[in-house]
Amino acid sequence: MIHLRAARCGRSGFATLILSLVILSAIGEIGNAADTNEAADRGWQHLRTKPYLPPDFDQTVFENLWRRWPEPLRSRAKDASPAERRRMTFSYYGLMKPPENLAEGPPLGYVDTGDGNRVMSCLACHAGKVAGKVIPGLPNSHFALQTLTEDVRLTKLTMFKKLGHLDLASLKLPLGTTHGTTNSVVFGVVLGNLRDKDMNVDRSRPEPPQMHHDMDAPPLWNVRRKRSLYADGFAPKNHRVLMQFMLLPKNDRDTLISWEDDFKDIQAWIESLQPPKYPFPIDAELAEKGRAVFNENCSRCHGTYGTDGKYEQILVPLEEVGTDPVRLKALNREHREWMRDGWMSRYGKDEVDVDPVGYVAPPLDGIWASAPYFHNGSVPTLWHVLNSSERPVVWKRTENGYDQKRVGLEVAEFETLPDEAKTVYERRSHFDTTKSGKSAAGHTFPDVFSEAQKRLLMEYLKTL
Repeated sequence: MIHLRAARCGRSGFATLILSLVILSAIGEIGNAADTNEAADRGWQHLRTKPYLPPDFDQTVFENLWRRWPEPLRSRAKDASPAERRRMTFSYYGLMKPPENLAEGPPLGYVDTGDGNRVMSCLACHAGKVAGKVIPGLPNSHFALQTLTEDVRLTKLTMFKKLGHLDLASLKLPLGTTHGTTNSVVFGVVLGNLRDKDMNVDRSRPEPPQMHHDMDAPPLWNVRRKRSLYADGFAPKNHRVLMQFMLLPKNDRDTLISWEDDFKDIQAWIESLQPPKYPFPIDAELAEKGRAVFNENCSRCHGTYGTDGKYEQILVPLEEVGTDPVRLKALNREHREWMRDGWMSRYGKDEVDVDPVGYVAPPLDGIWASAPYFHNGSVPTLWHVLNSSERPVVWKRTENGYDQKRVGLEVAEFETLPDEAKTVYERRSHFDTTKSGKSAAGHTFPDVFSEAQKRLLMEYLKTL
C-alpha cells in the first residue's frame, strides 16, 4: 500500500512520505530510549527502597557495633561524637555513603524498611569507591561482610535480639576470608539447591558439594557488552539469573514471580551504567601509541574500544590463561544443569554452558577504577597485571589512596602475613595469595612486552 501511494503522489509526495517515515522512526527510537531510561530509573529505586530479603540488623544494633571492636579503636569510638562514630563504622566495615550523604539512615547497599530495620541489597557488593569517590556499579572492594555479620551476631546476642538468616547461615557458610571479596558462588549453589527447576522450595535435595572460595565482584557497567554472566560465562544474561540470591525459602515461588518486572528494571539500570572517566592526567600521545600496542596484542580477547569498538566475549581455556582454577571447579555440573533445565533460563531458551573450560576475558571499560584484578581480586594494580613476577604474595590496601603510577590500589606489600596482623580483622585486611582460591598466578601474556610497551599500555588503559 505504501508503494502504491508513493507512485501516485510523485517525487514531492515520495519525499514527504520518506521524511514522515524517518520522523516516525526517530520518534519510535526516542520513545524506546525514554522507556529504557524510565525502567533504569525504576531499577535504581527498587535497589534503594525495596526489601527482597529479611532484615540483617536494626539501627540500634548498627549503632552499637563499635563495642565489638578491638582496642584502641573501641575506646576512640566510645569518645567520638555520633557523627564521627558513624563515619568510623562505615570505614571499619567497608560501607558506602548513600548519594544523599545523610547524617543518619542506612548505608548505600541497605534498604530502610521504615521500622528501623536494614535489609541488604545488591548494592552492598556492587557499589564501591575508588580514590575516595563512591560509584554505583563499581565493585565494593572494601566490604567486610564476614566481620560485619560476626559483629552483628554478637551485638544481637548481648542485646537479647533475635538472630537473622545471615547470622545463622554464616555459622556454617563462610561469607568471605578477605575484605572486599565474598564466597558468592557457593551462596548461589546453596540457595539454588533449595529449589526445584520450577522455583518451588524443595528441601529434600541432598546438600551439594561446597568448594568455598572468595570472588571479586565485577564492574556492572560491562554487563551491557557481554552476552552471558559470570567469570566462566556459563549463565544467561537475563533478569531471572539476577534473582538467584533472593532464593531464601521465605521467598516462595509466587513471590519470586511477582518480582520479575522489578528485576527487568534492575537489569535495565545495570545496562544503563557507563564506566567512569579517569580523573587524573593522561599523556594523550603515549595513550595513542598504547592503543596500537593493545590492538595488536590484546584486542583478540578483550575487544577494541572507541566509537566502533567491538567485543566478542572470548572464553580462554584454563590451561592458556593459567589463573586460579578453584572458581571454575567450584561450580558443579549439577547446578549448571539445574539452571539450564529450569525457570532461571526459561527452561533452556536462554543458553547455559554446562561445561565451560576456562574464564571469560572481560571487557576493559573503566578498568582503571575496578582494581583489584582477576576474578578473585588477587592483583592490586595494572602494573602488577603486566608484570607477573612482581605480584605481591601478601598485600594490604589503604582505604582511599590511589596509585596513579601503577594504576590501581595503593598497597603495602609483604612476603608473608606480617606479625602485626594478629587480630582476625587485620588478617582479613591482608590479601594472602598463598591461600586456596586466591592465587595471583596466570595471565602472563604481557611478560613478552618491553618496559616501554607496558608503559604505553597502561597509559592507554586509563582512557577506556
